[in-house]
Amino acid sequence: MKYDFRSYFCTIIIIDKLILKIMDKLSLGNIKIWSSDIYDLVITYGLKILYAVIVLLVGLWVIKVITRSIHNLMDKKAIDASLRPFLKSIVSMTLKVVLLITVLGIVGVEMTSFIAILGAAGLAVGLALSGTLQNFAGGVIILMFKPFKVGDFVEVQDYMGVVKEIQIFSTIIITVDNRVVIIPNGGLSTGSLINYSALPTRRVDLTFGIGYSDDIDKTKALIHRLADEHELVLNSPTTFVAISELADSSVNFTVRLWVKTADYWTVYFDMIEKVKKAFDKEGISIPFPQRDVHVHNVN
Repeated sequence: MKYDFRSYFCTIIIIDKLILKIMDKLSLGNIKIWSSDIYDLVITYGLKILYAVIVLLVGLWVIKVITRSIHNLMDKKAIDASLRPFLKSIVSMTLKVVLLITVLGIVGVEMTSFIAILGAAGLAVGLALSGTLQNFAGGVIILMFKPFKVGDFVEVQDYMGVVKEIQIFSTIIITVDNRVVIIPNGGLSTGSLINYSALPTRRVDLTFGIGYSDDIDKTKALIHRLADEHELVLNSPTTFVAISELADSSVNFTVRLWVKTADYWTVYFDMIEKVKKAFDKEGISIPFPQRDVHVHNVN
């Protein structure tokens, strides 16, 4: 019991000394100094934090309004449905990163080094993926401005065929001989392209040759009649038939017919066949290239 009483007494003394030291530290002068430091911290950082929070909330609201406006604009412009969520997310993320950098700058965080590192990283990634980014940008341009769409008959980069699918990085074309061609969008968006399906009508250009001894007026009337009788040839613009060349072996007629775009090849092949049969029936010759050779006997 004696040992336990002394231990208890020593503990009381130690606690008492600690309390005295704490009370000494919490003297009126120290309390004033601490209060002044806390006040300075509140004034220095509290207002910055409050301002940063306000900027953050207002910025998020503005970003929401901007993304909603972009969505409505894409609806009016009939942007491809598969591209809309991607564009909205890109715009939203970019604006949020800018807002975050702004808020951290307001709080007092040094952003110069961070922005420099971010810029260097972005430059490295851009150089490494330059071709891919170019194709991506081309895909976005194609889907937004629609120089062609799925189902159009186009001619591009020595390929002619029907557009089957437009993807973000490439476009798939089915050629007339049923080959699948995958063309990067970068070249499609910057190179020349012929879209045969862009307009509702097309002109069919044909050339027919007859012999020099054949009747020109009869031939012209015959071609006009065949064009007028064809159900797929349009009445307006009118059919054009005229002599275009006095060639070495034939008198050539240029024929121009207007048809619906979907009927182009049907009329093209059909008119060639009908003209050949009509020429044969009417006794109009279709000469082939020939050359007269005169032989002279020399003693």
